[in-house]
Amino acid sequence: MSLFAPGTDFKSTVDSIRYLRDCTGEDGELIKQFMTFHIFFHEDHIPVSILRADEVLKESFKCPEIPPYASAKEENMFKNLKHLTYPINVGRNVARDAAITHFVFPSDIELYPSLNCVPMFLEMIARNEGPLLNKKPRVFPLPVFEVKETARVPDNKTELLQMLRTEDAILFHKNICANCHSVPERSKWEKTPQKERMEISVVGKREGSFQHWEPIFIGTNREPYYEERLTWEGKRDKMTQGYQLCVKDYEFHVLSDAFLVHRPGIKLMAAARRPEHEQTTNSLIDKKISRELRILFGYKKGCVI
Repeated sequence: MSLFAPGTDFKSTVDSIRYLRDCTGEDGELIKQFMTFHIFFHEDHIPVSILRADEVLKESFKCPEIPPYASAKEENMFKNLKHLTYPINVGRNVARDAAITHFVFPSDIELYPSLNCVPMFLEMIARNEGPLLNKKPRVFPLPVFEVKETARVPDNKTELLQMLRTEDAILFHKNICANCHSVPERSKWEKTPQKERMEISVVGKREGSFQHWEPIFIGTNREPYYEERLTWEGKRDKMTQGYQLCVKDYEFHVLSDAFLVHRPGIKLMAAARRPEHEQTTNSLIDKKISRELRILFGYKKGCVI
């Protein structure tokens, strides 16, 4: 897990990590076994004191009644007091680089994967049949959804399909940018019941009606990195990577029984507007980054940023 913790946010972040590791019983033991934490910050906002990881873990830690992350107030965070933007793509790249597995799944902390998607995916890879026999470059996108604030996050596809029927769940960012997150043949995916084994639902491309698609996918570290000059506030943070995948003729193998669900709460257009940051991002992409990408990777008809 990568965490943006500039300035004084660093200490509260370290305290939160210690709490999760040392004060949550069996969950803490699982965190120690399976998770690593990687803190990053801008060179202009270096914390006053930075202990090495081994030094942090040697220090005694008294478990507070309230977790440090629960008692922190958003308006008092260094990031917000200094009006800093969130360099989300730096975090994604840091997490990718730190992974020690062949396959990597860069996702955001508020996107929850369906249960057992990892073992089901690896079992599918081991079978190596159907579209997997194709030697073209590929990644494995997961459909993304959001649910009502009062709803429970579905564990599996059966529960998700029922919530889609009752409209307790909808396509992610349906009210903001539906084309950015709709997978090819989505209606077929939503009509196909849950299966015992993971399969490839459809093989698509980032072109045509999906030319603005921002897929979240399982891939490897051979895939293009995320553009670190882009921020969460400015949006379009995965578009430049998508352009490179398109130009390189990647296939998108949509998984049949895996999906992501955002933390409960359906976002509306008004809440998502950040015009000043969006204008900065659009200018950067349109006037600078797009030109750089075409020089570096060329142009292919149908591929857009």
